[in-house]
Amino acid sequence: MNKERALVVDDEQLNLFIIEEFLAQEDIELELHSNPLEAWASLSAPDSNFSLVVLDRMMPDLDGMELLRRMKREARFADIPVIMQTAASSPDQVREGLEAGAYYYLTKPYEPEALISIVRAALEDRRVRSLLRSRAAHLEEAQALIRSVEYRFETLEDVSSLVPVLAAMCPVPDIVAPGLSDLMVNAVEHGNLGVTYQEKSLLKWEGDWEAEIKRRLALPQFHGRFATVRVERGPEAVTFTITDQGDGFEWSKFLTFDPDRAFDPNGRGIAMAKMMSFAALEYQGKGNVVVARVER
Repeated sequence: MNKERALVVDDEQLNLFIIEEFLAQEDIELELHSNPLEAWASLSAPDSNFSLVVLDRMMPDLDGMELLRRMKREARFADIPVIMQTAASSPDQVREGLEAGAYYYLTKPYEPEALISIVRAALEDRRVRSLLRSRAAHLEEAQALIRSVEYRFETLEDVSSLVPVLAAMCPVPDIVAPGLSDLMVNAVEHGNLGVTYQEKSLLKWEGDWEAEIKRRLALPQFHGRFATVRVERGPEAVTFTITDQGDGFEWSKFLTFDPDRAFDPNGRGIAMAKMMSFAALEYQGKGNVVVARVER
């Protein structure tokens, strides 16, 4: 199996050396550039195959924000996560980066564990999204016959199995699949199993998230809990209604990208789903019901 490749761009050679040292034990092939123009030339080459880009925000000739904007103008870079490392961490500056597509942030200086955790989170998000999109594309023809259906799910494995089936009911399954996955995973972990935002952040940093989900699923107080996803296919839209058995949450602050959460390994899924996967997304009541609509 080929190593995943990461493009790292920083005009300071010392910073490149530090990143290389921090990631030495990760199974990642690094391509390091101190010249952002040369980095862009490598990234935009016809045969480039990077899985991740790590940018410094402030560089001469071509700063990180402009390089990011160039990436977002080309569809072939849409699935490459970008980590922005910077000393510029004011809310407005972070918000600018989030809106441009840098969903992962690191403030200099940082510890090795911070870089490793955010790199792992970004690559895992990319792998999951790519897999879901691939599966959904193969089911589209058969699912076009369904007008309404409801499924129950309890585990992360259930979510992985169902998302391609559900997304295939939509005109462009590969766009819908990642957003559906985020919403359904939230129903399992935060809704039914009561994992808080802060707990998930810590579990992600420590690499224990999936193990904790499995542990909670086996606890008596959570045994038998399930969530449902109902699909209605009308002439103008496909509507997904996801309901869990939890106590709800303060959902309004997660509908947009929050600079205060940009440095965490989690907390961006709902906003990304709303922006990239659905024409409309709204939570109802206490937050244990979410309705997402895809235009046909």
